[in-house]
Amino acid sequence: MRDRMSRRQVLGIGGALGVVALGGLSSAAALSRRPASTGAVLRSAVPLPPAFQVPLPLPPVLSGAEIEIVQREVTAEILPGVPTRLWTYGGTFPGPTIESRRGHAVTVAHRNELPVPTVVHLHGGRTPAESDGYPTDLVLPAGWGHAGHGMHDPRAVTSEVTRSYTFPLDQRATMLWYHDHRMDFTAPAIWRGLAGMHIVRDASEESLELPSGVRELPLMIADRAFAADGSLAYPSIDTTLQMHPGVQEPYIAGVLGDVILVNGAPWPVHEVDGARYRLRILNASNARHYDLEAVLDDGRRLDLVQIGADQGLLRAPVIHRNLPIAPAERYDVILDFGQVPVGSRVRIVNRMGSGRARDVMAFSVVRKAADGSRIPEVLSDDLPVWQQSEALRVRDFSFRAGRMGNGHGWLIGGQPFAPDRTDVTTRLGDVEIWRLVADVHHPVHLHLVGFQVLSRGGRAPLPHDAGLKDTVSLRPGESVEIITRFDGYRGRYLFHCHNAEHEDMGMMANLEIT
Repeated sequence: MRDRMSRRQVLGIGGALGVVALGGLSSAAALSRRPASTGAVLRSAVPLPPAFQVPLPLPPVLSGAEIEIVQREVTAEILPGVPTRLWTYGGTFPGPTIESRRGHAVTVAHRNELPVPTVVHLHGGRTPAESDGYPTDLVLPAGWGHAGHGMHDPRAVTSEVTRSYTFPLDQRATMLWYHDHRMDFTAPAIWRGLAGMHIVRDASEESLELPSGVRELPLMIADRAFAADGSLAYPSIDTTLQMHPGVQEPYIAGVLGDVILVNGAPWPVHEVDGARYRLRILNASNARHYDLEAVLDDGRRLDLVQIGADQGLLRAPVIHRNLPIAPAERYDVILDFGQVPVGSRVRIVNRMGSGRARDVMAFSVVRKAADGSRIPEVLSDDLPVWQQSEALRVRDFSFRAGRMGNGHGWLIGGQPFAPDRTDVTTRLGDVEIWRLVADVHHPVHLHLVGFQVLSRGGRAPLPHDAGLKDTVSLRPGESVEIITRFDGYRGRYLFHCHNAEHEDMGMMANLEIT
């Protein structure tokens, strides 16, 4: 652990952690005011376009049992008229949306033509350990001459240039996403563009007559900031992302951009029929939380009818007026434009945002249309049911800032991540209850398994906690209790905070399933 700590000492993050994370307030005041997001805003140095002018892009779709994706750098136009260099999957941001069938294995061969090592993780996938994207299982670019980074990991499996990941997809139909998971450098790699969506379908879901085709929209929400030359601004200590991890001191609690992108476009607009639409929403931001609301220009709000969570359909729909979503969470939502007059605009706004970060995107209702879709009263009957009496053990985990060597980091149970240390061991098939407690915002993600939220702060879960999840948002000072069965595969997995800056700075732990 000493090697890891000594590397953290060069971050120069000193004692300002609490000021940034809690907005300069005392701890008690910060917790009572519940800050909108943990982190600091990085301001763009280039003029920003007006909202709701750029059409919503839809990523290209890939399908089949064998898929090839080249990770490469491209120049693209995100802000109108401004060229921006991106790291991409297949030349686009977001990367291609992979479409697959439940129980039909998919092998994705990733070729790394970027200047740094990469790792691919299918977030939410029930995946064997060798394809789960462990942070030290690097895919090295051609000619990579560095000795590597991080602690020595005797179990690491590195690949030269290309690696094939096999995803059995023996899991419920849902929307997953894939992103870079390289140790210490996940946050800047995602920020530069290494993220894409993966939709798993099955016949049961298709029989429900939910909105489909052009009325089903995958929406990846992500905030970014832009430098004066149009490049993506990010406060890395090492801008090459080759050796020295970490961000500059004002941003150690998380990097928040001032431009809201949806599918890689700033504050886009999409023309829709007067009918129901299915929105597959992903928060792919590094640290920004959103509280989404659908509002007409006359101030009326539309219901957000949630039909699914991270790991697939709910048992029954849940109606929201607003829907909070933390980094890495996904929500499957129906928005009904059938009662909206033609010519009207529906804005998706972020109640947690201020200034330009309050707008997300807009829909313009352009025509009346027939609508054969429906929202069934019962959506799914295959959700697992785990009784608390089944739990073989209860574990407690704290997610807090703490000292690492001579600096600060983000810790689980008082310890920073170490690849060569096993933090939790459980047996395949065991049911466990985990109690999680946070100091500031921490979206906690478990690899391999989905879970159900049992309680928040000792009270009942909130309405948006329904269904099977793989990421749960802990608000400042909050405790959450979850239950899961560790099934699927044996091997080494992870659980961690999905504030990507926290993850890179130690807030990750090993989970060994035997």
